[in-house]
Amino acid sequence: ALAARFAGEVEIVEITTQGDVDRGPLAQIGGTGVFTSALREALLANEVDVIVHSMKDLPTAPHPGIALAAVAKREDARDALCARDGLGFDDLPEGAKVGTGSPRRAAQLRRVRPDLDVVDIRGNVETRLARAQGPDADLDAVVLALAGLTRLGRQDAVTEVLGLGRFPTAPAQGALAVETREGDAATLRAVAKADHAVTRASADAERLVLAGLEAGCSAPIAASAQIDDGMLFLTATVYALDGSRHLTASHAHTLDGQSPKELGEAAMDVAGRAVRELVDAGAMELDRA
Repeated sequence: ALAARFAGEVEIVEITTQGDVDRGPLAQIGGTGVFTSALREALLANEVDVIVHSMKDLPTAPHPGIALAAVAKREDARDALCARDGLGFDDLPEGAKVGTGSPRRAAQLRRVRPDLDVVDIRGNVETRLARAQGPDADLDAVVLALAGLTRLGRQDAVTEVLGLGRFPTAPAQGALAVETREGDAATLRAVAKADHAVTRASADAERLVLAGLEAGCSAPIAASAQIDDGMLFLTATVYALDGSRHLTASHAHTLDGQSPKELGEAAMDVAGRAVRELVDAGAMELDRA
């Protein structure tokens, strides 16, 4: 889709990141930047001109010399259960083995179903799906982002889409972030046409919660923002890693319009209030490591 915005031939360059090859738990290999650093290095070395990330993997701090040129329109942000035998979440037997590489998902699974055996898994989508639905499956289910399954055409593997009430999702989940070099004005202008202002504002509000809580993209924190009926709504939840405790804050900001400036200010307002409430309630003392 981006290629259509440029004159001439466009080459797609596939880059392997640390997060693609390191099979250790995200919390142990660093979490923040493991899916993005290699792409950013290639961009700054002029090996590529545009890089595309899952926005939920993007560090919250700006990177010198790199501009966030566009945030593409969001896919469905919810998580999906992919289980054996078509099972839904509540149908999983007691003690069922459920795989995830996300500390947030692990904490949520333990909170809602303490009986489950939550197994840390890594690998690409097909590798993870095979753990639950392949001929040599060793798990009862895995939990993945619905957006990723949709983009890969693997909605057939989904046995239940998990509701946001019990399973709120990671900040910026379902959104794609597109970055360019700050000094490359022509490329930046071309890419900026793909920006979806509502998605950017919602994702910014969610990611500002991460930044405010001084947490990385692998922390057990959920945040969901949406714009509806002239208001920006944000709900953020922080979990203890074992699922034993959680804290939630919800706030809203009334919009007079939807200019980028106003949307940005609204995102900062709701995120700031949510962070203050969570910190005052003891979020920094929860065992999130």
